[in-house]
Amino acid sequence: MDFASLMNVPFGYLLPFIIAITIIVFVHEYGHFKVARLCGVKVDVFSIGFGREIFGWNDSHGTRWKVCWIPLGGYVKFEGDANAASMPDTNTQLLRGTGNFHSKPVWQRAAVVAAGPIANFILAIFIFTVAFATIGIPYSEPRVDEIIAGSAAESAGLKPGDYIRKVDGQETVSFSAVQEFVWQRGGEQLTIVVERGGGLLELSLTPRVEEMPDGFGGKIKVGLLGVRHNPTTDKPLYQTFSVPQAFVKAVDRTWYIVATTGRYVGKLFTGDESVKQIGGPVAIAKGAGDTASSGVLAFVSFVALLSVSIGLINLFPVPMLDGGHLVYYALEAIRGKPLGAGAQEWGYRIGFSFVVMLMLIGIWNDIVRTVNVVLGI
Repeated sequence: MDFASLMNVPFGYLLPFIIAITIIVFVHEYGHFKVARLCGVKVDVFSIGFGREIFGWNDSHGTRWKVCWIPLGGYVKFEGDANAASMPDTNTQLLRGTGNFHSKPVWQRAAVVAAGPIANFILAIFIFTVAFATIGIPYSEPRVDEIIAGSAAESAGLKPGDYIRKVDGQETVSFSAVQEFVWQRGGEQLTIVVERGGGLLELSLTPRVEEMPDGFGGKIKVGLLGVRHNPTTDKPLYQTFSVPQAFVKAVDRTWYIVATTGRYVGKLFTGDESVKQIGGPVAIAKGAGDTASSGVLAFVSFVALLSVSIGLINLFPVPMLDGGHLVYYALEAIRGKPLGAGAQEWGYRIGFSFVVMLMLIGIWNDIVRTVNVVLGI
């Protein structure tokens, strides 16, 4: 890494990273904050970042709004919370009708907790809707320009000049649509319809599972046909949509991210994916910097992607995360009373250990990737 590359880090990577994280964290915490206010919960602190406060102010409701030095998250602290993880303060008397969060009915507490991840999904849908309605979706025709030797495409009989019109009955209007569909179906037999010489031809093939860069410095296993498209021979094409159409496509894109992430997590537990693909703050900063340098559409799409991912991760049933709180509230609703303080305490300890472990894995992977880049490995 040369001096010019090092000097590019603050503005090329760090600034886009801070902008992306700040937007996502603010929206997530504002979801908690807004629903809490609607439920009559007093909010003591609204923090962007952790650690020592840089600046802040108090609003008319007594909430301390502040920005802190470590821009890796944030939190909303309610009246009755012992800490930023919303563990109940056992020294606080719980009186219904007050602003104490832990005195509220279980459905209200669940609504407050769920509002954060839901706000992340809403942000992503909003970003995608505006982008699709104004800038549009770039696309290239689903034309095959090159067949990779020894690939599934070669074995199935695809040829340069073919247009892939359908994959397993789903129409494909762009080359990227073909890629997205096939990526998730490595090792599965597919039926594709190609246009060749003015006629349609049906072929069967099984995409081969291979590893490729995930855009965050790691690798991910995907299904590949073994075809290439040369976009330089195309005119730039962007398809814009009406706002209702853009909204529907935004919901579809958000669900696609959720399904893809969920599939990856599932494969982690089955051993079909490696934890080496988990990225930390450096990987996120790299993704933010790379997309920012590629244009507005790429950057805002990255923000939307990251927002969905953070919202989904927060719904995991792990104490310390929003999903863990929702599990506690579900058990409370079933039992008619909350879990004992000891059980909750141990749950939070286990959840904290799990979150720290994930962070350490991500940071370690960041270090390994950075060293590899510097050494040219």
